[in-house]
Amino acid sequence: MSSFSHLDQEGRARMVDVSEKAVTRRVARASCRVLLDPSTVERLSEMPKGDAVAVARLAGIQAAKRVDELIPLAHTLNLDHVNVEIEPAEGGVEVRSEVVCTARTGAEIEAMLACSNAALALYDMVKAVEKGAVITDLRLEAKSGGRSGDWQRGVT
Repeated sequence: MSSFSHLDQEGRARMVDVSEKAVTRRVARASCRVLLDPSTVERLSEMPKGDAVAVARLAGIQAAKRVDELIPLAHTLNLDHVNVEIEPAEGGVEVRSEVVCTARTGAEIEAMLACSNAALALYDMVKAVEKGAVITDLRLEAKSGGRSGDWQRGVT
């Protein structure tokens, strides 16, 4: 059984030593949802603060680039690409991200933080008309590269 990689043998938090790992291309995809009233989804492009979707997309990209400042034991990664997409979906909008890097450790947290921060920025933009918006279902969808190989949600 695997152990928690960020805990030493005594159970103390530690940064994982990745110095012996191979540098490989890593890709991580994540998603989340923002539950909104249909009328709010329709009004997104007309919000008084500007283009809410563009602001949220940029907030997601910015967050992916700053993971090491926000997650205490995360490594600093030079990201090769970050993409954040926000599209209407049943019950609100879906936020999806993809992060690509060439590194010794994966970009799963970067992809997930991109989604969560984009969702929070979107909430900030819509709260004037819908304070009850809900951010939900933040999850890793897939990752590739590295020692543990490829993983995709729903595929065993």
